[in-house]
Amino acid sequence: MSRLFTTRFSRLRVTATVGLCVGLGGMHAARAQYVGQVSSIVIDARTGAVLSQQDSDLRRYPASLTKLMTLYLAFKAVSTGRVALNQEMPVSIHAASMEPSKLGLRPGSQITVEQAVLALVTKSANDAACALGEFLGGGDETRFAAMMTREAGRLGMYDTVFRNASGLPNPEQMTSARDLATLARHLIVDYGEYYHYFAVPNFYFHGRDVPNHDPMLGAYPGADGLKTGYTDEAGHNLVTSAVRDNVRLIGVVMGAKSNTRRNTTMAALLDTSFEAEGVAPVARPVTRPLLLARAGGRSAASRRGVMLASARLRASTADEVAEAPAIPASYTRLRRGHGTVVHVHPAPVRAHVHLVSMGHVAHTTHVRAKSRS
Repeated sequence: MSRLFTTRFSRLRVTATVGLCVGLGGMHAARAQYVGQVSSIVIDARTGAVLSQQDSDLRRYPASLTKLMTLYLAFKAVSTGRVALNQEMPVSIHAASMEPSKLGLRPGSQITVEQAVLALVTKSANDAACALGEFLGGGDETRFAAMMTREAGRLGMYDTVFRNASGLPNPEQMTSARDLATLARHLIVDYGEYYHYFAVPNFYFHGRDVPNHDPMLGAYPGADGLKTGYTDEAGHNLVTSAVRDNVRLIGVVMGAKSNTRRNTTMAALLDTSFEAEGVAPVARPVTRPLLLARAGGRSAASRRGVMLASARLRASTADEVAEAPAIPASYTRLRRGHGTVVHVHPAPVRAHVHLVSMGHVAHTTHVRAKSRS
């Protein structure tokens, strides 16, 4: 190899390395500065039509909204028979070492798939998310994260990359408001039989009551899921689905400065979008109605009990109060015969059965076929 070629190759390598470092550093700084600059989108869940959007393609940190994909793959595995809801999963040292929010799982213990699902939709437990990811990923969370990213690409989430199952900070883990709306829609349409988990007000785990932290349940008329998320760099994030008069909307708000700002922004966006769809306004409850939840079972509850909860919509801190579905219509036992949870269905939950399949919708918006990694 000539000296001239060696010199040119070295210069090229240095230039490429510097460019990569600057690019990654710039991308990280750019994403971090988005906190306080809200990204949002509202779509019609039936048609996929965009009703409202603001910086919806901006790449953001998903925080715990990451768990929506973890849940999607869990529901997919249960639906295909690869795993069972009552199947026990091992808790590794890695899973148990996750930072809060967490259940406090011990290394070497076990948790069922359904318990992990409930832990994710209520407490947003990072240790349960990691244990579920490791289980579905053949013992490796990194492998599971690669599965998550591939699934995101399959669903058309072109701005999304996953690096873990929980949403704990990782500079390479990113998504957009539009992508999360797409994911939420697929959760509802593809695996609607499991969507009721998102409305569970609480569940018992080893004798402890674990409340749901979703502030929209019971506070916003028609809201029946999905998920909150927060880290310092991500800001305050929220994905909500609400249904009125057989019209189901999906809203995403990312990067709000506070829980209160996030919640009020979501409510205003949904109000405007429902009005655009011809749905009459509905007065919001000032206080929360009492709800009844009963739990039992071998693992999910070591004892049976009844819990009455009443709460006001308070969202001034990152650790939100437990929220409850409003307009109780019926009690449905999750997984008949196992007695894990009995929860209240808001009346509108039934409306999701009217959604058309994803294959029948012409994706006229966001047809870009990007493949970022």
